[in-house]
Amino acid sequence: MTVEGEKTAAPAAPAGAAGGTAKRAMVGRLSWGLADQAASSMSNFVVGIYVARSLGPTAFGVFSLAWVTYGVVLNVSRGLATDPLVVRFSAVPEASWRGAVTRSTGTALGVGTVLGAVCLVAGLGIGGSVGPAFAVLGVVLPALLLQDAWRYSFFAAGAGRKAFVNDVVWGVALLPAMVVAAHVGSVAAFVCAWGGSAAVAAGYGCLQSGIRPRMSGARGWMREQRDLGYRYLVENVGLSGAYQLRAYGLGVIVGVGAVGAVRGAELLLGPFLAVLMGLSLVTVAEAARVLRRAPQRLGKFCLLLGGGQAAAAVLWGASLLLVPDRLGELVLGGVWHSAAQLIVPATLGVAGASLGTGAAAGLRALGAARRSLRCQMFASVCYAGGGLGGAALAGTVGSSWGVAAATLTSSAVWWLQLTSALREHRGSV
Repeated sequence: MTVEGEKTAAPAAPAGAAGGTAKRAMVGRLSWGLADQAASSMSNFVVGIYVARSLGPTAFGVFSLAWVTYGVVLNVSRGLATDPLVVRFSAVPEASWRGAVTRSTGTALGVGTVLGAVCLVAGLGIGGSVGPAFAVLGVVLPALLLQDAWRYSFFAAGAGRKAFVNDVVWGVALLPAMVVAAHVGSVAAFVCAWGGSAAVAAGYGCLQSGIRPRMSGARGWMREQRDLGYRYLVENVGLSGAYQLRAYGLGVIVGVGAVGAVRGAELLLGPFLAVLMGLSLVTVAEAARVLRRAPQRLGKFCLLLGGGQAAAAVLWGASLLLVPDRLGELVLGGVWHSAAQLIVPATLGVAGASLGTGAAAGLRALGAARRSLRCQMFASVCYAGGGLGGAALAGTVGSSWGVAAATLTSSAVWWLQLTSALREHRGSV
């Protein structure tokens, strides 16, 4: 059953789950998502820590600007290429999956090529300390997006183990690349190491799947999936664009070092964020299963999902307050002192976002795309406004408190929309 007229195709439950309990099946499906995200986040964590310790706050701020830009481009790719793939080609016959993956990964590669060229030209034009990092980012973007597309393709096929192995390959290739980058000692070298190792994993994904991405199929793929793709594009890019706007604005208002401090606080929350993102790979599918089996329980499921994650975020943030300065400096180097001041507001911000993810999963399971899009746009405006307004009033710390207030407010809106959508759903059955 859908809301507001959008047709959705929820992934079918794995055949093997029929022989066990529903809870055991759910744990099995979640486990590979968590394992894969743990491997991916560990690579990102290693890169962030290595850069922070090697180059100091200002250079780490430059690296963070490149990282934020990558995040926006990644969400463009997911909205156009892999989100529609997961919705419509999960648990389908292999021939259908392979044909879709050929075009979906080709779309991701095409997005990386086009937007990578934009980054390359912009980086060459900017120059200075920021330009080289963006120029190198433009070169490695196709590989970064293709590697991410393989992850989602494997999850659509129910082969989470392959996604996990692919991320492990990236992590293994990253280690020697980071050592070489440290010897060079520039932000551009670290960006090259990060993207170059992703290219190894992207190539390995072709071997794992036996599929060659076809960029010529990108236009047809986007045309066929336009009812979902462009809506997901707007929704995905909304928040990441607000994040990018906040980062750029913070760099202008306070300084590039402030961007590094915010990224440092995010790294401290990294292990918890890995769990949050790992769960996000499968929560919509699980919510859809609850909707099919027991629709009256969907609201409770979403509340437990969001509330549990929010409580875990608060506990993790509280534990960070107990970290001694000596240990913090060992991990983040000179970035530690500025990042430590942001632990409390950053934790509240993540807790607010975590609470909202439960409602977001419910809205997607219901097919209430218009409601979720409105929520995402509201959250994006609040995030950018809170982050920049706080920075203008009270610098880096003010920006973090502004973001915390924005995410908590946005979470309330997500839940109001889910409540309305559930009421509509009950009236339609």
